[in-house]
Amino acid sequence: MQFKLGLIINPVAGLGGSVALKGSDGAQTAAKAIELGAQPKANSRTKAALEILLPYKEQLVIYTVNGEMGEQTAKALGFNVEVVYNTDAVTTPDDTESAAQVLKNADVDLVLFAGGDGTARNICHAIEDTVPVLGIPAGCKIHSGVYAITPKAAGRVVEMLVKGELVTLADADVMDIDEDAFRKGTVKAKRFGEMQIPSEVRYVQAVKNGGKETDELVLSDIAAYVVSEMDEDTLYIMGSGSTVEAIMEEMGLENTLLGVDLIKDQTLVGQDLTAADLLELTHKKKTKLVITLIGGQGHIFGRGNQQLSPALIRAIGKENIIVVATKTKLQALNNRPLICDTGDNELDDELTGYIKVTTGFNDHIMYAVGHQYQDETGAIQNQEINK
Repeated sequence: MQFKLGLIINPVAGLGGSVALKGSDGAQTAAKAIELGAQPKANSRTKAALEILLPYKEQLVIYTVNGEMGEQTAKALGFNVEVVYNTDAVTTPDDTESAAQVLKNADVDLVLFAGGDGTARNICHAIEDTVPVLGIPAGCKIHSGVYAITPKAAGRVVEMLVKGELVTLADADVMDIDEDAFRKGTVKAKRFGEMQIPSEVRYVQAVKNGGKETDELVLSDIAAYVVSEMDEDTLYIMGSGSTVEAIMEEMGLENTLLGVDLIKDQTLVGQDLTAADLLELTHKKKTKLVITLIGGQGHIFGRGNQQLSPALIRAIGKENIIVVATKTKLQALNNRPLICDTGDNELDDELTGYIKVTTGFNDHIMYAVGHQYQDETGAIQNQEINK
């Protein structure tokens, strides 16, 4: 018996990330992102997930949408594809909802979709919890608990289902935020429902923890230490998040809470910068990067900071990455590794291992950094240290 896999790709998901638009909702935002030089990545991220399933081509059929919403990528990989919904070249959220309804009526075993929280909302609105779903993370905002931690992890979960392994189904929250408020530095997250997902905790992320850190004294200690250790004549890229915000406040600088800023000698060089801006401003200059992790999920790259491109991270070097977090935030991960999902598999490999995390004033711990990798048998494993 063949596994019936539904597939929906939001081809404009994540477009706004690298160009600092903090989202891709709406045709105007997507068009502006492309005008600014953003490159669509949802299909390439879907390809990374589907490649895990190549050994099982004869065991599954992919039911999908024409063109860039699924057909193109699935056929290019040689899968047996049935197009069950057709759309125009310019796709809309309505296409996502209509396609989800068609897949539901086709009695697919699982709806695999690529996008962000907006895409999850659309699918939830169309089918709620009537069909199991799993998201391939491709958007700027990934607050919902319906996504795998990386594209390859999504492929691994589907592989388990195709092989008939026992996988528990669980309800997961669909969350989204107000993008207009988000662009002004305010996070207004709202629950829009729940969908049923294959619950495999190694590969499926938690709902993002919102809000600022409550332990202000610890944040103050972290901030004071990082500032005291800053080198003169060195550029510092300041990532997003409330922990990094505390460091900016320590220096008396205006901070872009949900963007990326650049400073030198405790003076602002640029605010809310794009991936292209950062590459240009730091080219051949001594640069360090200050980042924190997404609370509850553990991502240090690939969630809300797509401005930190693979090219930029390589140019900076792992040795110049400063990770800051409270121990409370780390303990909430329950020993799960920090996750790199840069969109570049080789770079994710290079970043695995143990990294020093500043957790107070001259207080540090070593913590594992991992991602999903494919071993010699073709299985996807959770890599935490370099081998």
